[in-house]
Amino acid sequence: MTDTDAAAPGAFDGARAAASDVLLSRIVREEAGRIVGSLTAWTGSFDVAEDAVAEAVLEALAQWRRRGIPANPGGWLLQAARHNALDRLRREKRYREKLAQLVAEPTVTAGGPDVDERLPLLFGCCHPALSADAQLALTLRAVCGLTTAQIARATFSTQEAVAQRIVRAKRKIAAAGIPIRIPEAESLLARVDIVLTVISVMYSEAHLVAGGDAGADRDLAEDAVWLARVVAAALPREAEAQGLLALLLLHRAREGGRAVDGELVLLAAQDRSRWDSRLIAEGRRALARAATLRRPGRWQLHAAIAACHCDARTAAETDWLQVLTLYDMLLAYDATPVVRLNRAVALAEVAGPAAALAEVDALRTALERSHLWHAVRARMLREVGRQDEALAEDLVALELTANEAERRLLAARVGGGQA
Repeated sequence: MTDTDAAAPGAFDGARAAASDVLLSRIVREEAGRIVGSLTAWTGSFDVAEDAVAEAVLEALAQWRRRGIPANPGGWLLQAARHNALDRLRREKRYREKLAQLVAEPTVTAGGPDVDERLPLLFGCCHPALSADAQLALTLRAVCGLTTAQIARATFSTQEAVAQRIVRAKRKIAAAGIPIRIPEAESLLARVDIVLTVISVMYSEAHLVAGGDAGADRDLAEDAVWLARVVAAALPREAEAQGLLALLLLHRAREGGRAVDGELVLLAAQDRSRWDSRLIAEGRRALARAATLRRPGRWQLHAAIAACHCDARTAAETDWLQVLTLYDMLLAYDATPVVRLNRAVALAEVAGPAAALAEVDALRTALERSHLWHAVRARMLREVGRQDEALAEDLVALELTANEAERRLLAARVGGGQA
């Protein structure tokens, strides 16, 4: 036996475990929300359903690595979750009568072709009575099937904090009687916006991880794009659902140029041949579908701005006047300080850095604790020749950011004295 042969079994086990983890991640993404939704309808308890699926995912993680991937992974996960739910019910006396009825009527199925159980579950997790942190954590757990540890890594939180958020959220759902269903038509639009915001936050969290040094074992950006596809497919008449899908696809398309070998690359310096033309085309189609519905909104305008960048063959060919015009329109829907800061960057390209600097300075109170504000102000100061002030702003930005890739980028700028 050679040294290579001696190492082979371990290498095989490692490869099998890795293949198992990749498949499990995909199956959980596609099926966990469906199963939680089905079990919630079946048991009448979101708490029981969500815990049952979370336990099943952990069981799958261990058993599939050890015994291999089952012939029907989705069915395996469903059955394991169902058994866990039954065990939970058996332990709770108040469900004894319900249990007898459920045992007699095992009708749960996964992946039903007509009703997507993930959508009512998503609306339940994004109920406005829950805090923004709780909405995100619960969505990642119940709809996307992430473990507590994965959510903690993805959101830069501790496992204890994530676990507490989830427990409090589930208690609130139970205590307040929050329904796990799609809201009625009169409140649907506002609730859709909350759902889309949570998905956007999910992508933004991943955006911070990419290019950083966080050890992510789950591609949260891909989860967010997947979830945006689910919502857009389930609500084809909601223009903003199409708009958010377009936005995430256009951002996702540029990831290959944004982070290279773990280092962030600013938009102007990105190698655009690394951008994914297939995703750009898909994003444009989603944006076109949204436009046909003739109900403009913030996600469509954000996507239109992203499309402008994707349309430019080089940074120099960017249609900044169109970008600025779109930002002006966006302010009617989303006049947040961050949007105004991004508009100032476009303004600098159209009207020059001095005009943009005045806009940036007007945001001091709102964004003084944001490293992005200081980094943008440093760029404007440098472009108007105020080099010492620019360096001071870059140093503040360096101190404020918690992302290692951003720190390296800013440190290089401070060291080189470059914009």
